[in-house]
Amino acid sequence: MKLPVKLAFVGIDHPHGAEWRELLRNFPNELRLTAIMPGFDGATTSLEERFARLPRYDSVERLIEKADFDAAIVCLPNNESVSAATKLVAAGKHVLLEKPGAATSRDLLPLEEALQHHHVAFQTGYVFRFDEGVQRLREMVRDGRFGHLISVEMNFITSDVRRRDPQHYLFDRSASGGGFFNWLACHFIDLLLYITGLSVVGVTARTDVFGDTSIDVEDGGVAILDLSNGGIATFVGGYWMPRWAGESHWVVRGSERWVHWRPTAPGTGGELQIHGPQPHWYAMEETFTIPQDTTRGYGGARGVALVKDWLHAMQTGSPCRNTLESTRAVLEIIDAIYQSSAEARRIECCIEVMAEH
Repeated sequence: MKLPVKLAFVGIDHPHGAEWRELLRNFPNELRLTAIMPGFDGATTSLEERFARLPRYDSVERLIEKADFDAAIVCLPNNESVSAATKLVAAGKHVLLEKPGAATSRDLLPLEEALQHHHVAFQTGYVFRFDEGVQRLREMVRDGRFGHLISVEMNFITSDVRRRDPQHYLFDRSASGGGFFNWLACHFIDLLLYITGLSVVGVTARTDVFGDTSIDVEDGGVAILDLSNGGIATFVGGYWMPRWAGESHWVVRGSERWVHWRPTAPGTGGELQIHGPQPHWYAMEETFTIPQDTTRGYGGARGVALVKDWLHAMQTGSPCRNTLESTRAVLEIIDAIYQSSAEARRIECCIEVMAEH
């Protein structure tokens, strides 16, 4: 494909929209924004002046019919994103679909059918698959350094609903379908599959509104995920912090070592605290610190790597690291989490994803 790739942006006032557009500054020779479709009832509150005079269209159909572009970044609410992405794929456009992509795994079916008939580069916005700490953990698992993988403990707590506006579409069930698990826990659920390479075979969960602000979807919860090797994963998280802040932490435990991963350790790009066995006199202990990332735009260096992966797929026809299959697997697990909570029982399943690069 000839560079620069001509790009359309769909969904201007999405919570991550401005940061995705800021990320484009890292690709002055590879990507050029040529058209916009605002979405969100035409709102352009966050539209940067440098893009204000670009051709704009009031629907995806008009965008496809009139605009000159090769690819699109789609940042729309769950109840609109699949329809938009499906139409773009059917028109032969490469698509980067912001996560989670849909409210449920079933909602992805039209997009799956379109991708089966149109060979385009499809990427989703799970930037953590490009994180250095994630790659290190994944390599440890594949290298057998954990021995038998016993458990994965995940925590993700962030600013509460009051700070985020209870009237926001993210808390509207008709627009989003779900709450914290669909919007944020999805990142770590995706990483569980990507890092371990294991299937999820059972789900027990409780989701609810635990804070003091009433909303139409859950503000957090807990999930126990049974893994195909006999191990277990746990997740606890929610919109529960009374300020603009966040805490996230993993512990991966195996028969031969355990590792604490702090992806947001202050002043770093992440930190791995590695505790090994004691084969002789001294136990193996290491703190591996990843340099702080100062790259501008959504996801920083992770976002840059994700877009490079998408561009590479456009040029070569190879699949992206995030695939429709991996996106669907995450939503299948979230579906099971909601079902388990609603029915107050363990849900048996077999949710797996093919190995990605």
